[in-house]
Amino acid sequence: MHQSIIHIALVVDDYDKAIEYFTQTLSFNLIEDTYIEEQDKRWVVVAPPGSNGTALLLAKASSEDQETRIGNQTGGRVFLFLHTDDFWRDYSAMKAKGVTFVRDPFEYDYGTVAVFEDLYGNKWDLIQSNENHSMNAGSKVNVAS
Repeated sequence: MHQSIIHIALVVDDYDKAIEYFTQTLSFNLIEDTYIEEQDKRWVVVAPPGSNGTALLLAKASSEDQETRIGNQTGGRVFLFLHTDDFWRDYSAMKAKGVTFVRDPFEYDYGTVAVFEDLYGNKWDLIQSNENHSMNAGSKVNVAS
């Protein structure tokens, strides 16, 4: 059997604002932006450059209850983990584009990590694992998150 998670829904307040942030500030690729007339919503998918795995589904809040979850889908914990092949390149580029880092870069035994917030306040780890460490489902990740 082979299964995988293909999308993670990220609740947003506005499709276009979210697309702009993810494509311009984080340099993600816009994979799909399709209007679904029957549901009066859009199917918007973005992914990091070079990614061939899980992508983000930008899901516009459609109720007051969903609006309360924008920026806090995990109760303040780190929500998403953006793995990179060059931590300092991406950290510098993100800082230059105004990304707010709430935890400075730190070297752990498994790699280099810094925590940033997206435009809604969701916390993310920017992480580069050491060559001798495999970032997979069974691996130890940033326990400080």
